[in-house]
Amino acid sequence: MGTTAHTGFDTETLRRGIEDRTAEALLSLYADDAEIRLVNRNAQPSNPAVVHGRDEIREMLGDVYSRDMTHKLEQCVVQGDHAAYCESCEYPDGTRVLSESMITLTDGKISEQIIVEAWDE
Repeated sequence: MGTTAHTGFDTETLRRGIEDRTAEALLSLYADDAEIRLVNRNAQPSNPAVVHGRDEIREMLGDVYSRDMTHKLEQCVVQGDHAAYCESCEYPDGTRVLSESMITLTDGKISEQIIVEAWDE
C-alpha cells in the first residue's frame, strides 16, 4: 500500500498509524471539519455516535489507540474520492474487535467516515 496518486490519500500513513497506534499520524489524514459516525452495539444505526471536527476526532483516536491492544490494517481499497478499510484488533485477554470503515475523501483528506464495529462478547 502506498499513496494513491489520484486522490492523494496516504494509505501508508493509515497503516502505520493503525498498527503503530499513533493517533496523531491518523489525525493528519482528516479534514478540519471531518465527521465520523460510529455504529456498534452501544450506538445503534438509528442513533450512531457522531464525532465532529479535529478536536473531537483527536480525543476519540487518542482513547482508542492508547488502549492495551493490537491493531492491524487488514485491507484498504481506494477508488476515486472513496476508500474502505478493515481493521482487526485484539485485547491481551483475547477479546477481538473487527472494524469496517467507509470514507469519503475531499482533497485527499477524510471528510466523512462511517465505522461499523463488532466485538467478541
